[in-house]
Amino acid sequence: MLRLGWINAVIAACVLTSVIALGGCGQFSPPYLKPLSAQTQGLLAQKGMTAESPILVRIFKSESELEIWKSKDDGRFYHFKTYPICDWSGTLGPKVNQGDRQTPEGFYLVSAPQMNPKSKYYLSFNLGFPNAYDRSNGRTGADIMVHGDCKSAGCYAMTDGVVEEIYILAREALAGGQQSFQVQAFPFRMTKANMEKHKDDKWFGFWQNLKEGYDSFEISHLPPKVDVCDKHYLINAAFVGGATPNPVGACPAYQKLPVQRAPRERLQEASVKPQARTADAGFLGRPLGSWFGLTFGPPKAPVYSAFTLGPATPATPVPTPTKAVKTKQKAAAAPTVTAQQ
Repeated sequence: MLRLGWINAVIAACVLTSVIALGGCGQFSPPYLKPLSAQTQGLLAQKGMTAESPILVRIFKSESELEIWKSKDDGRFYHFKTYPICDWSGTLGPKVNQGDRQTPEGFYLVSAPQMNPKSKYYLSFNLGFPNAYDRSNGRTGADIMVHGDCKSAGCYAMTDGVVEEIYILAREALAGGQQSFQVQAFPFRMTKANMEKHKDDKWFGFWQNLKEGYDSFEISHLPPKVDVCDKHYLINAAFVGGATPNPVGACPAYQKLPVQRAPRERLQEASVKPQARTADAGFLGRPLGSWFGLTFGPPKAPVYSAFTLGPATPATPVPTPTKAVKTKQKAAAAPTVTAQQ
């Protein structure tokens, strides 16, 4: 009898645990449905941005960095955050063939169907390789992603925590009405010094073509208009008579669109100071962590939330007045009687 009572008690406890666990499931959200963290929402508010505003992504292989830019009320894009790329495969230069394990370089568009919430690499979005430029030059491949899991075989791999925030930012921008966002993938920051450094590379001509789009965005903080004709990128062109360019044919007659420089004070506000990196000099431009499955680097300064909970300096305790002091304070507080009163 006692044994039966003990068994019934165990069963009851198990049922209660299951009910509690099932009730907790109502609080669980899969990664692709999570909201932005309070810290990220605070940073957006601090920078005058919203989660729903359009985004633009810039990738720099040599520096192993991915930037998110957000648009503001003036329609221009401003730097929101720079994220470390955990791993990318291959060397500097574009992806050419299926299986070459190269990460692509160029201008790509990402729309809602390219978002992959059930990726085997945590979360991901498809860059859209090969684009019209790639196809016109006979380049092959598919399923080139920005994803998590920190392992790359031709993709840009982030840590799971980093790709989660990037994915949510992209999801919110697309849900907010942005039809697609531009991804600009570069071999390195295309400064004059870096271009000079790589002037003898076999891909230098291709990189000069990419630099036209890089310079346009640097000056205007507006996504460059990108077309493809004569097997190359044509940046900021308006075709005469509304002609449609053929990626493999000669470019129709066109006029160059003026590049509107962002106001000086806006440029200063949104400027990004590149950090010194050594990835370009060693290991064929690959992040060191890709060789060992680890991520290395100097300790980073802690990141603080935009919210505060009180004054930075604690209030100084007020000493309890002595009896003599109380008498003086009472006398000083007494009203002065005048003739008019």
